[in-house]
Amino acid sequence: MNTPADGIPVAATGGGAVAEAPAPRLRLALADYLTLGNALCGFMAVWQLAAAQSAHIAAGVSGPMDRGAIAVAVVLLLVAAGCDLFDGRVARKLGSSGMGAELDNLADVISFGFAPAFFVVAWGTLSGEGGALPVAAAAAVLLAVVVRLARFSCQSSDCGNFTGLPSPFGAMAVITVVLLDPPVLLGTAAVVAVAWLMVSRIEYPKPRGRAAYAVLLWIAGSVACLTLWAMNAPAGDALLYSGSSLVLVLLAAVPVYLLATRRHPRAGTAMPPPAEPVD
Repeated sequence: MNTPADGIPVAATGGGAVAEAPAPRLRLALADYLTLGNALCGFMAVWQLAAAQSAHIAAGVSGPMDRGAIAVAVVLLLVAAGCDLFDGRVARKLGSSGMGAELDNLADVISFGFAPAFFVVAWGTLSGEGGALPVAAAAAVLLAVVVRLARFSCQSSDCGNFTGLPSPFGAMAVITVVLLDPPVLLGTAAVVAVAWLMVSRIEYPKPRGRAAYAVLLWIAGSVACLTLWAMNAPAGDALLYSGSSLVLVLLAAVPVYLLATRRHPRAGTAMPPPAEPVD
């Protein structure tokens, strides 16, 4: 590939002729609208939480915010995660624009970086404890998502594993910690641990086939428990702890499973060669 003085890439053709490379399609495709829906849901979740927090402070009420307000924000982020899940599939089947990857990263920063970070800040503000610790933990989440997405853009998409915890799962874990409302010191430590997982070198497999259905069912069970809790169903605390435990167990079990299968491969299979370090 050659580059002329004006910076437009060109490619050599037969006979020494030079032809300009085709310009990327800049019109929005259907998959891009799903990506924009992801960003919009993330923004609406932050707006819902900010409005509920302002009303809570203005009323002079102590303690956590109303469950309904939290539930709406959580549902909006789940819808954002659904849009993030399906925009890639739609792009593969129906085609995408040249802006698809960039739009996806920008939308993920809003929905899975800024929105869960705002959850942490709101939780720390209403708890009245910890000072700057919740803010520092929220900043760690936001920066971890930015770094993770930038690193993901530089890696090959052919790899069968994610390097580090995917940002939608990280956002879900952060929100789960906030919903459990632990002591501020313990909660901020848990949030920082999730942020570290997102930028770590721990490999999370891309679920395929039966594993994908198992993960979806597991997440659906967690979402159902948290939704019933938000609707003030009977045994609310049990539902909250059950739904939260399903999320946290899933996040912890995946790297443990990978480590166990690598140390003890199935009979008749060879150990994969060690991967080259990735900067």
